[in-house]
Amino acid sequence: MLRKVPQGAVADRVAALNARYRHHGATAVLEHALKDADLGRVALVSSFGAESVVLLHLVSVIAPETPVIFIDTRMLFQETLDYQRQLADTLHLCDIRTIRATQPRISFEDPDGTLNQYNTDACCAVRKVEPLERALRHFDGWITGRKRYQSGTRAAVDFFEAEDDRRIKVNPLAHWGREDLEDYIANNNLPRHPLVAKGYPSIGCEPCTSPVAEGEDPRAGRWRGSAKTECGIHFIDGRAVRGPVNKEDAA
Repeated sequence: MLRKVPQGAVADRVAALNARYRHHGATAVLEHALKDADLGRVALVSSFGAESVVLLHLVSVIAPETPVIFIDTRMLFQETLDYQRQLADTLHLCDIRTIRATQPRISFEDPDGTLNQYNTDACCAVRKVEPLERALRHFDGWITGRKRYQSGTRAAVDFFEAEDDRRIKVNPLAHWGREDLEDYIANNNLPRHPLVAKGYPSIGCEPCTSPVAEGEDPRAGRWRGSAKTECGIHFIDGRAVRGPVNKEDAA
């Protein structure tokens, strides 16, 4: 089915959506994002990480033909790559699009594969942010698995966010807690990422991800020992997105 181009400023549409769905649950928000023509063309962006199976399963039930964008940084754990293939088969997802940085960009920015050791922001930019921006050019919105409980920088995440005047970001699981995720995975008998059992509650690239001790923030193992908390795909003009953002706020 052809989806019409949505009308109205992104920030205005986001405000209206958040007001309308303030008291709704994840399924209602996701169904709206996937089936309402007013939202335009929408893709799910998934890391196939520790908690990704919940959102992937919901999408597979509601609209399995939804494009799923998977960023392969070429620095992922082998377990993540294997898990991605397992979930694609198990959940019968119809349109998984694996994206990567172009080889000329990697050769220029990170010829010896050590950029992450001295400039993690630049490494994330070339391996994650640029490929994703290229992939999202043909979409009006994208669905993420961000949740408020994950860290302080995400404590105010709402269901819908504005990315300048370009796209709407949809976070159906924004209000879910760890217990909600665990219950959903158990009740639906979903396979877990194999690294979860080894102490990895949040999983990124292998060189920049470490196990997390009991009681630590779930994302404490990401870029441990640095002030970095986000890879950059949830930034607007270099700032972490913590809630609805418009162009004036991002300036």
